[in-house]
Amino acid sequence: MEHIEQLSKSPPAAKKKQTKAGHKRSDEISKQKWAILSLSSIPLVMTLGNSMLIPILPSMEKKLDISSLQTSMIITVYSIVAIFLIPIAGYLSDHIGRKKVIIPSLIIAGIGGIISGGAAWKLDNAYWVILAGRALQGVGAAGAFPIVLPLVGDMFKNEDDVSVCLGIIETSNTFGKVLSPIFGAFLAGFIWFLPFLSFPVFCVISVVMMIFLVKSPKSSQKPVPFRDFFNGVKKTFSEKGRWLYAIFFIGGILMLVLFGILFYLSEIFEKEYGIKDIKKGFFLALPLGALCLSSFIGGKIIKKNKVLMKWLTFGGILAAALSIGALWFSIKLWYMITMFLISGIGIGIGLPCLDTLITDGVEKKERGTITSFYASMRFIGVAAGPPIIAVLMKFSNQWIFIVMSSLSILAAIVALFAIKPKAQG
Repeated sequence: MEHIEQLSKSPPAAKKKQTKAGHKRSDEISKQKWAILSLSSIPLVMTLGNSMLIPILPSMEKKLDISSLQTSMIITVYSIVAIFLIPIAGYLSDHIGRKKVIIPSLIIAGIGGIISGGAAWKLDNAYWVILAGRALQGVGAAGAFPIVLPLVGDMFKNEDDVSVCLGIIETSNTFGKVLSPIFGAFLAGFIWFLPFLSFPVFCVISVVMMIFLVKSPKSSQKPVPFRDFFNGVKKTFSEKGRWLYAIFFIGGILMLVLFGILFYLSEIFEKEYGIKDIKKGFFLALPLGALCLSSFIGGKIIKKNKVLMKWLTFGGILAAALSIGALWFSIKLWYMITMFLISGIGIGIGLPCLDTLITDGVEKKERGTITSFYASMRFIGVAAGPPIIAVLMKFSNQWIFIVMSSLSILAAIVALFAIKPKAQG
């Protein structure tokens, strides 16, 4: 991997340059603060659109008279559709511009929310129409959050700025996960399908912010012909495939484990401990809050230190694996919450590191496409987590912890051996 770290002491002249660069970075981020806020709203909105439903899945099961596996598909179909469309959205964003993909995608996602909410409100047998609306939301999701990552890379020339902003974006994503169960449970307390209908409102707000507050950097380069572009992407995978595939795999596993945990907790809180409604939302928010905080801190401290990113990713995943494995011994309420809180911290540390490694390590003209493959893998994890847990819950809790812990250990091993940033000095 062509990530070179400057570990030696800098001469005085270099220190002066670094100081000046630091001022420039502060000025640049300050100038772009409204744009960063607008971009941060997109992962927040997309996460709300999906994770708001997690605390109300048991209620949906009863209201729609469906099985636990069918309920999990309400989360999964959103991600399955996005998986296949994200690479197309990434390619289009590299050629026609990031905003021209993001804004229509947000509108499509909002329409999907209206369809799902309207079906739940007006139809007696609403399940399949709700799934159709969720699929349309997935179409919109494919061209929204995944395109934010390369847009941040385009907006800032300095790697430190990119790392800080990607940390903010990932924190917004995880903050959405913290807010989602509380907000979803709160809205469902009035009408069970209200979370569906609230989503289009958030999309409209995000669209308005994107239109007026975000200015895409102008590119002097003409769009690359598809054949040349394809050859460039092929060459990138040929030269950097080892660590790119590793990051794709790790990102997918982390999302699988995270959404598997959330689905499991939503079911176990209500069925085993009688924790429902807004109280369940707050309980679900505890491990997610730890994830959010660790993502924010991780994004702040990594800057452009690729060696640190590798070891934080490895350590975070290992901590998640061990804490989930420890649930083999007990699932008493507060012990279980504590272990999942530790796993949330581990996952949260790893995510901004992976975002920065892949964004900084790819040429700008191919950044949208390469990061879209990474986003697709994350969506595969989101799609796979709930149904896997739904199936494993038919056997025993121990099997859930064995599978989740084993997958995390495998991801940690991949991080250890496949991601190899070079150090200079």
